[in-house]
Amino acid sequence: MKRIFNIMLIVVLFSTAISCEDYLDVNDPLNDPTEDQVTPDLILAGALVRSYSTQANSMNRLGNVFMNNWSANVNAFTGGFNEEYQLIITSTFYNTIWDDLYVRIANFQAMIDSESEDFDNHKAIAKIMKAFYVQYLVDLYGDIPYSEAFQGGENSTPEYDDQVAIYRDLITEINEAMSLIAGADTLESPVGVEDVIYNGDMNSWVAFANTLKLRILMRQSTLAETDSETASYLNTQFQSLQGATFITSDATINPGYAKDTGRQNPFYASYGFAVDDSRTSNNRFVRASLYAQQYLDGTLTGVSDPRLSRLYDPIDGGVVGVEQGIDSNDPAVPDDISGLGAGLLKDHTQDGIVFSAAESLFLQSEAAFRGYISGDAKTLFQDGIRASFAYLADDSGIDAEAYINTSNSIDELGWDGSSNKIEAIMTQKWIATNGINAIESWIEYTRTGYPEIPLAIGAQKANKPNRLLYPSTESIANSANVPSQESNDAFTTYIFWDATRN
Repeated sequence: MKRIFNIMLIVVLFSTAISCEDYLDVNDPLNDPTEDQVTPDLILAGALVRSYSTQANSMNRLGNVFMNNWSANVNAFTGGFNEEYQLIITSTFYNTIWDDLYVRIANFQAMIDSESEDFDNHKAIAKIMKAFYVQYLVDLYGDIPYSEAFQGGENSTPEYDDQVAIYRDLITEINEAMSLIAGADTLESPVGVEDVIYNGDMNSWVAFANTLKLRILMRQSTLAETDSETASYLNTQFQSLQGATFITSDATINPGYAKDTGRQNPFYASYGFAVDDSRTSNNRFVRASLYAQQYLDGTLTGVSDPRLSRLYDPIDGGVVGVEQGIDSNDPAVPDDISGLGAGLLKDHTQDGIVFSAAESLFLQSEAAFRGYISGDAKTLFQDGIRASFAYLADDSGIDAEAYINTSNSIDELGWDGSSNKIEAIMTQKWIATNGINAIESWIEYTRTGYPEIPLAIGAQKANKPNRLLYPSTESIANSANVPSQESNDAFTTYIFWDATRN
């Protein structure tokens, strides 16, 4: 796998090159590749790995705190998660999400724009993954630079596009990707180890693309309940998904993660252990929230969820959480608080989860329940729970079937016992994305209002924000185009698919 990390070095150099205003008109040394020499096969691995790093760390962290999965270790740290708890949303709040994704999506765009021939499958993957991460930018910010973006020095001040138009174009991008795959000559466009997700299995990429299209369409389904134009659009688009294949196992990424500096799985390197097996600062800082602990141990629901002991590290046989925002001097603070568990922190070399099977199945369940696709919504829902257990379980022996049988009659948790099936789906999706891709849970909460998650002590707003603010870096670099905003806009403006916006 050392070859993959060498390829990743090339993509770092290429990312730097495309952000410059001009190329110097000088003789290029052999170890300084120009744009036309960096073909899509050399960019792919680095583009996938670097984008995933943003998803696994800053995006995942924000979702876990906003959705009350994680608390701070108040016994050892002062002021931890203060901005998140108090809902102090500014132009510097998690601005690395915007900054990193724009830089890293540019690598996919470079692959798409490459004049190199015989790389149709690589360009198809790039189109799919560009759509994957651009959707998150829209979901978190609304209108964003799109049609003029990702061009590096050729346009450093791109105009902003309408978020609805972007969403529609993402479907076009995915359709174009699948057409490229269908028409590619596998002998002329082979994809190999540089594809660190599917190792060149283009059938799996088709399933991934279908699942991504499903997610983009389902994000608009709540709006379609009251907006006839959106309802008509979705009905038309879902026709292309009838009989489609979706991912049935976790879409994982692994370029050869190793117990070496700079080569660990990025989530494990941040929240687990260093290469000398010492705890990282985030490992010592992040703790189980009291709400998540009590929801999963049955205190709030009457059903004990064995995933609890895999998500968090038990202390003397039980997980101990701490309330978000509690003062360190409060006598209710436990002497010892559970950190992240072995189901999330497996080892230095663990696969990263880009798109989980559980999320795919919950999307299918909701789509079937709403009548958009065929399939048994209950079975898909319960299969989503099974997929969540399968990822967290390893050899721990936690039993999905016993939990499904016990929870089935319980409101919010089980299919038969829940009068609101969407709430049950979102609740189980919240549990399944805990620690893995929790930003998805916050976005779905914004769309549906479920599950109903309490705010932290000291929250300065009555509700969670609807979106993030454009970062200060954008206001400086693209001041002519960035929409004007006030600090309260995160709470008073909405993403277009948010049905509560009126």
